[in-house]
Amino acid sequence: MENHKDPISSHGLLWFGASVSIAEILTGTFISPLGFSKGIAAIITGHLIGGVLIYFAGLLGARSGRGAMDTAKLSFGEKGAALFSVLNVLQLIGWTAIMTASGASAANLAANGAGGYSLWSLAIGVLILVWLVMGMKNLGKINIVIVGALFLMTVGISLAVFRGNPGSSGGGSMSFGAAVELSAAMPLSWLPLVADYTKGARRKKAVSFASAFAYTAGSIWMYAIGLGAAVFLGESDIAVIMAGAGFGILGIYVVIASTVTTTFLDVFSAGESFASISKWPGRKAVAAAACVIGTLLALSTDVFRFEGFLYLIGSVFAPMAAIMLTDHFILGKDSSGEAFNVMNLGLWAAGFMAYRQFMSVDTILGSTLPVMALISVATIIMNGGIQYVKNASGKEQA
Repeated sequence: MENHKDPISSHGLLWFGASVSIAEILTGTFISPLGFSKGIAAIITGHLIGGVLIYFAGLLGARSGRGAMDTAKLSFGEKGAALFSVLNVLQLIGWTAIMTASGASAANLAANGAGGYSLWSLAIGVLILVWLVMGMKNLGKINIVIVGALFLMTVGISLAVFRGNPGSSGGGSMSFGAAVELSAAMPLSWLPLVADYTKGARRKKAVSFASAFAYTAGSIWMYAIGLGAAVFLGESDIAVIMAGAGFGILGIYVVIASTVTTTFLDVFSAGESFASISKWPGRKAVAAAACVIGTLLALSTDVFRFEGFLYLIGSVFAPMAAIMLTDHFILGKDSSGEAFNVMNLGLWAAGFMAYRQFMSVDTILGSTLPVMALISVATIIMNGGIQYVKNASGKEQA
């Protein structure tokens, strides 16, 4: 992407396209028990947390010139980072299944059942493979057209959603902190990917900011649509809303296009992540395999209630990101010459367990921010802090 004449806009379009998805809208419906005003406040709060993290993760990739999972080697060692590469590939396959299933279900409903869920799932899988064959460099102009159309269609969907009268809530119960965490978890799931697209950037801060801003703004919008659909219309199925708004074939287009543009990034980065472990069988082969496996999962399993999956992603990648960003931006450490950084791996394990514990504690800022702050401080103490004490002791003895 660094060869584009206008890389800033290219990155912005790429990440706005990534944010426009049925899965993001569906997650917004989960927050409806808070009502619209509190729900929007929680969505913005969570996304601001996630958006800042995306910016720094992108900047880390741009400054180091490394892809996302290669940047993990800076903190966890050459072999230690393999753990996160494997976990990232697994979460990306999971997202491929979720995105394909939600897109196929919505397209099938928008088409009044024509073709059936299985056929739409296969069609989305095939289109993702076509995107892979075309490659990143050949998608620039196509992406401009697609994202422009997605933008116009999203405006239309928004008008259809917000023309109703808001109810008190969407039913059920949810704390503000839990809603914040659901909102932060979606951008957090992109943290192990963003450096794959910023690693060659010449204008490092600008590209990182454009990526983070475009995704964060788009994702807030998608969550708001889902929340509004549940609260204003009492409807959680966006395909029903599109059909009611008279989108018809255009509705099918926006579903499929948004699914393909977002899921392409998942399978592409699955190839990038695996390449940090092994060069065989190659990035595109692994990406294609991730697409096929994800499509098969969409056809054979129920993947529509994925809150638990989002929380699992948070528990894995929030402490990982805290350690990596602290190492790079505060301590200036590089462990890529080591096989394993045992201390940082231990800190990550502690962070994973801390996140799971925080899930049972109702904090106004959710789990991600408190856990990352805790692990960041622990990283400073255990890495830079210990070294500082040793240096200070050496000077006193001298």
